[in-house]
Amino acid sequence: MNKIAAIVSFFVVFCLLGCANLKNNPLQQSLTSNDSLIKRVLDHPKEYELQIIYTQIIRDKNNAVTFKDYKYHVASKNYFYPASVVKFPIAVLALEKLNTIPNTSINTEFSIDGNLKKYRFSDEISKIFAVSDNEASNNLFEFIGFDYLNTSMHSKGLLDFRVTHRLSAVHSGSRVMKAVTLYKDDFSVTTIPATICDTFAPLQLKKVKKGIGYLENDKIIAKPYDFSDKNYYSLETMHNTLKRIVFPQVFKENERFHLTDKEREFILYSMQNLPRNAGYDPAEYYDGYCKFFMFGDTKASIPKTIKIYNKVGEAYGTLIDCAYIVDVENKVEFLVSATILVNKDGIFNDNAYEYDAIGFPFLAALGRSLYKNNKK
Repeated sequence: MNKIAAIVSFFVVFCLLGCANLKNNPLQQSLTSNDSLIKRVLDHPKEYELQIIYTQIIRDKNNAVTFKDYKYHVASKNYFYPASVVKFPIAVLALEKLNTIPNTSINTEFSIDGNLKKYRFSDEISKIFAVSDNEASNNLFEFIGFDYLNTSMHSKGLLDFRVTHRLSAVHSGSRVMKAVTLYKDDFSVTTIPATICDTFAPLQLKKVKKGIGYLENDKIIAKPYDFSDKNYYSLETMHNTLKRIVFPQVFKENERFHLTDKEREFILYSMQNLPRNAGYDPAEYYDGYCKFFMFGDTKASIPKTIKIYNKVGEAYGTLIDCAYIVDVENKVEFLVSATILVNKDGIFNDNAYEYDAIGFPFLAALGRSLYKNNKK
């Protein structure tokens, strides 16, 4: 009888602790909700290679910020393709590098490889966040280069990161960084000569080979798709990049991005700016076009009280969003990053991915649930 009583007592305590942990874990609350859009993914998290980081932002009476992180299946050595999220540090570090060159600013113009067409740094950054423009990202990348980008991230403690190729470009993996001409604010002109960077060793990570086949030249190659020469940006490193931009004061000087207040404010403004406010047709580029959390499954307008400072990625069946979500009116504030793979047939490069059926609805539902829990 005593033995039975002890067992019963144990399970009572276990259940109480479990309930307490659930109550104190807002991410777990959202993941265990009855929302069918969330549940169908959570029933098979390994199939979807799901990783999530949620951060509570705690402010003391002096408004000093501390973080409390909650993680779900986060594993930096489990590879996923980072897609367009690499444009985030490209935009930030373009301004950081520009700061090392006298008589330049966010409105400085530049041209590439002797071409007559000029680009403005502020315009290219705006395009990157408003509609995730590939050409704008590649233009800035020619100015930065592989070495500056990768070394700068690592020097700030953002180690699980490397960019080895441009996005959706001919000769995307070319090691040659083209010559860039700067048209400075004092009307002088400077040309940064072309450079050649070293080659990259293949990634040694888990899940770097994916699926059962891939499409190449209209034929299915019956072997896993190898991502070992692709870009790498772990979810935790993405999340910590976002923290450094939104809350630089929390980090040591050597861990921060070296931006002026004006430049940081411009990055933040661009991150939350909606396509219609950046001059794009709202019929094609609706509010949720680059806001997967909360609004990725709808073309409705985002309420004016809600601001989402984020960068998304979409490629090879992988969806990613890395966001700081704020609603000042309702006192909501949190950070969340997530990645999900939706490729049921296991074939890559065939564009047969379940973005609309599963991916966008899941991320939108997760964002809404976290927002609702914060609002409470």
